[in-house]
Amino acid sequence: MKTSCYSSRYGVRTNGASRLTMPRLFAATVAALAFALFLTACENVPTYKQPALIRVIDASYAAPAVNVAAEGTQIAGNIAQGTISAYGAVPATTAALVTVSQATGGLLAQISDVPLAAGSQSSVFLTDNPAAPNGFALGVLQDQQVAAATGHSAYRFLNQAINTGPVDVYMIPGGTTIANAIPLITALPVGGTPTYINIISETAALVITPTGVIKPSYTSQPISLTGGEVRTVLILDSQLTSNPPVDVFTANDVN
Repeated sequence: MKTSCYSSRYGVRTNGASRLTMPRLFAATVAALAFALFLTACENVPTYKQPALIRVIDASYAAPAVNVAAEGTQIAGNIAQGTISAYGAVPATTAALVTVSQATGGLLAQISDVPLAAGSQSSVFLTDNPAAPNGFALGVLQDQQVAAATGHSAYRFLNQAINTGPVDVYMIPGGTTIANAIPLITALPVGGTPTYINIISETAALVITPTGVIKPSYTSQPISLTGGEVRTVLILDSQLTSNPPVDVFTANDVN
């Protein structure tokens, strides 16, 4: 609780002494009562609590279209594989219940006791797990919520390309060939623990290949990075062709 109330008090002085007549005494009593009620009202103003931001990353090959909710609030509806939804705001809590259900009805997966701190950013991460009761795995990733340092950009790569396997990741500036480039990440495993990597901000193409292989590869259009960007990149097996071997989905975490 907090209050931003204050008061002023005035004395009435006559012939060098303070005097209150009956009308003035009555008025002073009413004023004092009103001031007391005013203070009580001020003390009952609740302190603002910043919500938590949460989104969904759908990397499941087997799941149908799904709805995802946190503490009963839907944060994404009727989404499919390859979707990285926009952030939605939910009340901060230390133990949220997150559910994933078929868009047509029926619970697929859930996770409880998820900490959603005030002002935090998180991603519900849906993947496949044949050993799980419903065949799906559900986790929550903590997203970076502050801009990368000046002149740098932060990238996080989520490899869920099960058939392709480990991949090498490059950021190749113009005029440089992949044969002359050094991988940003070598042998990024499927399902590996994701971390953000800081890179120099410049205009470069994102290139992803099966580990140790130069071709075939996924190559993006040139990406203009000016500094401060924070990105999450989801890597999935290509659904249409083996060349390129993967499909790539990129989301803005910050900037």
